[in-house]
Amino acid sequence: MTQALRLGIAGLGTVGVGVVKIVRRHADLLQARTGRPVQITAVSARDANKDRGVNLSDYAWETDPVSLAKRDDVDVFVELMGGENGPAKASVEAALASGKDVVTANKALLAIHGQELAEKAEAAGRVIRFEAAVAGGIPVIKSLTEGLAGNEITRVMGVMNGTCNYILTRMQSQELGYNALFEECAQLGYLEADPNLDVGGIDAAHKLALLSSIAFGTKPNFNGIEIEGIQQISLDDIHQAHDMGYRIKLLGVAQRTARGLEQRMQPCLVPSDSPLGQLEGGTNMVVLDGDAVEQIVLRGPGAGEGPTASAVMGDVCDLARGLHIPTFGRPAASLEEAKPAVTGLPAPYYLRLGLQDKPGALAKVASILGDAGVSIDRMRQYGHAESTAPVLIVTHKTTRATLDVALEGLRDTDVIAGEPVALRIEEV
Repeated sequence: MTQALRLGIAGLGTVGVGVVKIVRRHADLLQARTGRPVQITAVSARDANKDRGVNLSDYAWETDPVSLAKRDDVDVFVELMGGENGPAKASVEAALASGKDVVTANKALLAIHGQELAEKAEAAGRVIRFEAAVAGGIPVIKSLTEGLAGNEITRVMGVMNGTCNYILTRMQSQELGYNALFEECAQLGYLEADPNLDVGGIDAAHKLALLSSIAFGTKPNFNGIEIEGIQQISLDDIHQAHDMGYRIKLLGVAQRTARGLEQRMQPCLVPSDSPLGQLEGGTNMVVLDGDAVEQIVLRGPGAGEGPTASAVMGDVCDLARGLHIPTFGRPAASLEEAKPAVTGLPAPYYLRLGLQDKPGALAKVASILGDAGVSIDRMRQYGHAESTAPVLIVTHKTTRATLDVALEGLRDTDVIAGEPVALRIEEV
């Protein structure tokens, strides 16, 4: 009989329990598909007595994940604890040093330490697989490293945080403001322990850093990503975008330009009739542009027990079959330093301003924009009952750097109330 592939699972939260369920429920199916049994031999979590709704009595228990990573009866270390440092990093390093492959769902760990860990894995003749770290059940890592390996990737774009998409789509469908939906997400358990990881765009930016590395052959460069969350988005923005034929999404974009590697995670307007514009609720979507394939769209659940555990097991099955691919799709030593773009590609922008109800105020705004080199495509002033009038401006294509100069000029005047809102209009 072919020797079993033995798993050690560190972290028995939602995803870890989901992996245990799949291994127990589909033992025969996994063996048929990989040609060998897949078994769990040991597990680790903080509380051994917690009822997790699944039988763990057949497995050895380790309170220390590093000890689990070093066990002789573990072939693949499955890290599902999370966190960019601490036990997660220490146990992954211990597993690699002990000659074990690693499967992880830890986007923060790899976005920050991915290059270092990839080099350690290759030096040890091991691999790190992380399909579950990006977009839940969507097989986007496998698509980039395998299915699209014959393409030069020109752009990676997508909605990669289900919580943000849930909030933005509910704002439109339920006429609820951001604060009310933030509280709803907290009650439903949709938010990370640090909510800013979700609504501040950090969680999604971790994912973009990993996709960008694979797509463009660069070292993961999380610090090179321009990050902006959704906290500033109002119902007025949702309505006005809809009136113009757009939806607002927290959109990640990575593309190589003549100016360098452009990486952005920010709220953008996208056409309502585009696949991204039609994306509802907590679903994720990743759009990949390649020179041969042109464009493919991957859509599916971005989180949850089943989808994420499914992605973990996809990696486990590949290891059981003997498939070993470098962590970021090519040898770590060949990855280039990412040269961040000094300024992004030009695009039209949506501006929302609170204009003081003073003679000549609108003319002053137009003059400041023009002096900075920002051309107005269309402008709309809404009715108001107070001293501040909401004004909507759509610009012709401009760079964010140019727009920032104009915004600074607007802030220095006495005709603007509050902070201007500027959102890129993305071509998809």
